[in-house]
Amino acid sequence: MTQRSMLAGRNPNVVIRAGGDVRVEGRDSDRVLADTDSRWGLKVERRSESEIARARARVGDHVLFDMRLNVRNPLKKGPRGEVTEVQIGGSGKVYVPLGSDVTVYTGKNAEVQDIQGSVTVYAGLDARVRGVRTLVQVSAGGSLDFECEQVAGDDVKFTAGRDLRCSIRSLTDAEFMIDDLGGYWEGIIGQGRTKIRLEAGGDVTLVTDQEITSRPPYDVLGKVERPNAASDVSG
Repeated sequence: MTQRSMLAGRNPNVVIRAGGDVRVEGRDSDRVLADTDSRWGLKVERRSESEIARARARVGDHVLFDMRLNVRNPLKKGPRGEVTEVQIGGSGKVYVPLGSDVTVYTGKNAEVQDIQGSVTVYAGLDARVRGVRTLVQVSAGGSLDFECEQVAGDDVKFTAGRDLRCSIRSLTDAEFMIDDLGGYWEGIIGQGRTKIRLEAGGDVTLVTDQEITSRPPYDVLGKVERPNAASDVSG
C-alpha cells in the first residue's frame, strides 16, 4: 500500500482526482491522508486555487469549465487561497479534516461522508454522500444517493444516469422540479423559496419529514419517503 499525507489545517480546500473508486471521509485532524493499493500512482501536493482551475481548463471544454467554477465553496468569501490536491491513478481512500471543502472527480464510484464543510462530486459511475453539511453539486453517471444538511444556493441541480435518492435535512421551504423515468413532476414544501432540480435516468426518491404537495398543472407526485435516522445518517 502506498500512503501520503500533508498538513492542511482544520478548514482546507481539498481537490481529489481518482481514476478508479474513491472513498473520502472526514475526521478530527489537521492533515490530509491518502492511500491506495493501486500501482497507478498517488500524489498529494499544495497548489493555488487559480492554478487548479487553469490546469483543468486546458484539457477540455464544457465539463471542465464547470469544474473551474466549483473549485471552491461558493459560500466562502474573500481572496483565493491554497488547495491541497490529491491525485490517485487507480482506486483509493482519502481522509480529510472535518471542516474541509471537498471537490471530488472520479472515473468510477465515489463515496463521501462526515464533512462539515462543503462537498462537490463528479462521478463516472455511482455516488453516495452521507453526513455532509453543505452540498454544492453532485453529478453521477450511475446511481446517486445523497444526504446533507443543506444545499449551497437558492437554485441547485443534481443529476444521475440511473436512480437518484435525495435527502436534505434542513429543507423547509423548497420547490422540487423532477424529471425521471416516469416523466416530469413537481412538488413544493412551504413557499418553495429554494429551487431543487433533479434529473435521473431511473427513478427519483425524495426523503423528507416535511409535508410535500403537488404543483399544478401536473397534480402528481412521485416517490416520497419519510427519513430513517439510522439509514440516512450512517447507512
